[in-house]
Amino acid sequence: MRRREFICFLGCGLVCPCVALAQQSGKQAKIGWLASFSPRLGSEKLPVLPPRFSAFRQSLEHLGHVEGRDIAFEFRYAEGNYDRLASLAAELVEQKVDIIVAQNTPAAVAAGKATSTIPIVAISVTDPVGCGLVESLARPGGNVTGLTFSVGLDHFTKSMEFLKEAVPGLQMVALLANPANPYHAGTASQIEAAAHRALNVRGKVFQARRPEEIATAFEAIAQAHCGAVFVVADHVLSFEAAQIAKLSLKYQLPSMHQLRIEAEAGGLMSYGPDLTDQHRRAATYVDAILKGAKPADLPIEQPTKFELLINLNTARALGITIPPTLLVRADEVIE
Repeated sequence: MRRREFICFLGCGLVCPCVALAQQSGKQAKIGWLASFSPRLGSEKLPVLPPRFSAFRQSLEHLGHVEGRDIAFEFRYAEGNYDRLASLAAELVEQKVDIIVAQNTPAAVAAGKATSTIPIVAISVTDPVGCGLVESLARPGGNVTGLTFSVGLDHFTKSMEFLKEAVPGLQMVALLANPANPYHAGTASQIEAAAHRALNVRGKVFQARRPEEIATAFEAIAQAHCGAVFVVADHVLSFEAAQIAKLSLKYQLPSMHQLRIEAEAGGLMSYGPDLTDQHRRAATYVDAILKGAKPADLPIEQPTKFELLINLNTARALGITIPPTLLVRADEVIE
């Protein structure tokens, strides 16, 4: 979905009466924020909101919506336990929020099951059609809209190509997935297919449901003689990016990630959508709904901007020489 086309939809005047009425009456619109992890605590034990939420809030401010004036937030965090998302989504419905912003696929699905009337803006959702959240990307048809995380096999194939270029002799790659995330099985299968079809590289899935299971998974990966590890995007695994980076070095396993923060934490490289930009874009959906647009008529936006990050410090620690042809294609090189 191109931005110009999206703006055209915003100008259609399609009204979502309950939210529009709230805005016209001068009442604060209540936005529910459903996420998998709580913000970290700062030095004074006060919540430090992550940069992505800050980008979302700043974008809302640029669009004329100021917290405490015309909007208010209701935060719900699952503390890394996806099983809690259903009850947290139900709480937001009970709070009579005007919009629910769901930060990942499990959160979006939980919100979708909790309500069929409250508008839901999903961020970085995987396969919204396959998940049953929308009828189609162009015409969602229900109360869910937002932004997807990937564009399928092409994205995974490109990621594997980058990894194979950095590790030319790669024959088997470990796919680290979280079985608690119901959408990882399908994603891992797609990555495995991309590796085999494009590069004749075999993939093998290893699982870690909780942080304490990650070390065990890496032991199994090493015993299976995998030449690299591909970390499937997941909030639980992302929260443990530093641990994963240390284990990758311990077992001399080059790693490919879908999230840039994992490469920043010490992973070899990452290739994926700019999630901070997606959070900014999510604010335009919230703005459109607050101004009367229906989620059913707001097309799902697919990512058009992907970032390749290469961590040269990690490459040196692994004894890997990144080819100049790959370095010049990187959006950012960490040294």
